[in-house]
Amino acid sequence: MNRSVYFIRAHVACFVLAAAPIVSARGLQGRQVSAQAPAQSSGQTSGDEQFFKGIYREFYDTYRLGPADEIAIRVTGQPDYTLERVKVSPTGSVYHPLLGDVEVVGMTIPRLVERLTKELSEYLINPKVSAALLEANSAKIGVLGDVMHPGILIMNKPMSVLEAITASGGISDNGDKAGVIVLRALRDGRADTLKVNVKRILEGKAGPEENVVLQAGDTVIVNGNTKKKVSYILSLAGFGSFLSFISLGGGR
Repeated sequence: MNRSVYFIRAHVACFVLAAAPIVSARGLQGRQVSAQAPAQSSGQTSGDEQFFKGIYREFYDTYRLGPADEIAIRVTGQPDYTLERVKVSPTGSVYHPLLGDVEVVGMTIPRLVERLTKELSEYLINPKVSAALLEANSAKIGVLGDVMHPGILIMNKPMSVLEAITASGGISDNGDKAGVIVLRALRDGRADTLKVNVKRILEGKAGPEENVVLQAGDTVIVNGNTKKKVSYILSLAGFGSFLSFISLGGGR
């Protein structure tokens, strides 16, 4: 194995372990290592939390429901018409005891609340409706680091590293196009990494196999300046939870 690739894999595995103490047993467990993430002040931890909260908020506000997703529908003061957990059927609908089958596929949570409020208003006086995405079972990937719009993407078709970066607004001026990292969860619970030279791809010098096709649960990290270096991102307080969110069903 190329020594530089081995170093990257070991380096990432160390930080994944240090950053992910609350990942479930099904999540990343990594190799046994002794390295620890840098100590963080409460101020930095708060900033980390806000960073990931912004990503999650954007995800929930724009995510479009699909089959097998699980949602909650709550109507204040109406327990008979409240559904604490219901799964979207293969045909894209959920059953509501008052409204019957309600087609929800393709809707965002805010749009669903609007629709349910309107339809329930035909039977109830001023219904107060809320909804929540409990588990998002569509294939997800993360894109972090020195890209214009870091966040979570839904894979509704096969997607390469370059396509994921493009969908995230592209690499910023300070981003390292030659050192993009794909962090991948293996079936045995360990973390593996792939290094992708996007610069070669953009210059037309790379073979088709170098533009790695992503798998559900992958996280693409574009190395950049001090606060967007791979090592810094992996040390963020919320990074372990982010990996769990991407790899498993994301929920509130």
